[in-house]
Amino acid sequence: MEPFKDMATFLKESRIAKALSDKTKVCESQVRMFWKSVRYEESENTIYSAIQKKDENDKDVDIEVKFIVVDIRRVLDLRDSDDDPIIVPERLCKGLRFRMGFSAHVNDKYLNSKFCRPYKFLVRCVVHALLHRKGAYGEMSDCIMNIITCLVLNRPYDISQVLFDHMIDNIKGEKIHYVSKIHSDAVK
Repeated sequence: MEPFKDMATFLKESRIAKALSDKTKVCESQVRMFWKSVRYEESENTIYSAIQKKDENDKDVDIEVKFIVVDIRRVLDLRDSDDDPIIVPERLCKGLRFRMGFSAHVNDKYLNSKFCRPYKFLVRCVVHALLHRKGAYGEMSDCIMNIITCLVLNRPYDISQVLFDHMIDNIKGEKIHYVSKIHSDAVK
């Protein structure tokens, strides 16, 4: 049980502690309304949506909300910055996987079941706290492995930007490929 106590302490002290422990209650209807009315303005790099709120006469009114990356950073207290990277070298992630007890081939998918038990717990916590998923919690994406790598190694990483990019991805219905971003930035 000791490794889990150590992992719980690590998570309480990590920069994602607020995202893991925040107890703000949000109604499913509010989430549905948010995603139904959401739009992204690329020129402003801002997400707009609507939520319902009771006014002073106890009537439901729609209120437009807008937010940017800084708002995610502030609300979740992720202790990151715009200067932090959103890409982690692949060799760093692969090396850390084995330090975390990963029991599969170096080029296999990031499967939660292949890590030792305390790190399975870490992975599950990160996935549940930071991803919008309806299932498939056993397989991690590269961005989640990047977040875990930077948390474990205490390296800077712009989690807020990654979350914001994934929200935009959700809005547009597209997949973001950070590797493509690296290559296009390198060419410029």
